[in-house]
Amino acid sequence: MRIKFVIGSLEAGGAQRVLILLSERLVKHGHEVTVLTINGTKNDCFSLPKRVRRQALNLWSGLQVLLNLPKLRAALRSSKPDVIVSFIDIMNMVTLLTTRGLHLPVVVSERSAPGAFEERPFLNWVRGRVYRFASRIIVQNQGALDYFLPRFREKLAIIPNPVVRPPEISSAPRLFSRPQVLAVGRLYEVKQFDRLIAAFAMIKDKHADWGLTIVGDGPLKRVLKKLGKDLELGDRLSLPGYLASPYVLLKQADLFVMSSRFEGFPNALCEAMACGLPVIATDCPTGPREVIRDGIDGLLVKNEDTIAISEAMDRLMSDEAERRRLASKSAEIIQRFDLERITQLWESVFMESIGSKKEKHTV
Repeated sequence: MRIKFVIGSLEAGGAQRVLILLSERLVKHGHEVTVLTINGTKNDCFSLPKRVRRQALNLWSGLQVLLNLPKLRAALRSSKPDVIVSFIDIMNMVTLLTTRGLHLPVVVSERSAPGAFEERPFLNWVRGRVYRFASRIIVQNQGALDYFLPRFREKLAIIPNPVVRPPEISSAPRLFSRPQVLAVGRLYEVKQFDRLIAAFAMIKDKHADWGLTIVGDGPLKRVLKKLGKDLELGDRLSLPGYLASPYVLLKQADLFVMSSRFEGFPNALCEAMACGLPVIATDCPTGPREVIRDGIDGLLVKNEDTIAISEAMDRLMSDEAERRRLASKSAEIIQRFDLERITQLWESVFMESIGSKKEKHTV
């Protein structure tokens, strides 16, 4: 099978990480895989696996894309794919419109949480009209599936993100000088890292030996640093920026906290659990509640509630035995979201899409 993935870029992001994992496993299964990016290669944070072909169009703005739709159409058709797989909503819509008349099955992977849909009403309106051209629509959890029902009932399928075993790190130097709370994500408002910092500040005197590290880059970095200064956290708050592989920190941290207002499928949370960390997450409308088994391998707390986050942190920071109990179950997530099983689900969707397109085209 010839499979062409389409995504805006290979910059840091959960969708990009999933695409890399899938493309590597699909090649091992004997498929021909091409990854087409709208952007060029200069901002890449990921390298493609061997035997995966890369096409980069070097278009860096929406206007450039609109002015080069024939170029995009030709690129999508090149390599003669049996199926096209697009990631992320805007890219999905562009791909569906650009492939009209090519008689190619297009599978779109919706990565956004329903909460994000509601905040962009015009985009949501356009999505509802364009997605009818998709062969299949892949969502990551039940909440997203419910959102798209009943409009696209026959097209929808749930495929969660895969979770892989973390790499072996045998000789990494100790990076933390004190017990550490860790968070990972882009520094955007939706991640609510300001709320996490405020929650940590509430208990900083009770847990004077603990620190907080937030890994990631984004437009709020300066704001978050100032907040830490205003709350007198000093060097107990660290914002080291983006790390290509946060596993060293994940394996050395003592507690992981995800404070997001909403999530599609929380990759960073899954990676923390795969590393055997006790975790706390806000109970977003979708995402975390389908990952964490509350009280078994982590804690869910009320969404957008700084006090609830602070109380859960205080509970686990005060109780090493409780942290160990939760951690003893958290790594089971690797079996629950096994990469091989997830890849097989994608392959089934591809085969169904190809079959449906051929049947429709021959009728």
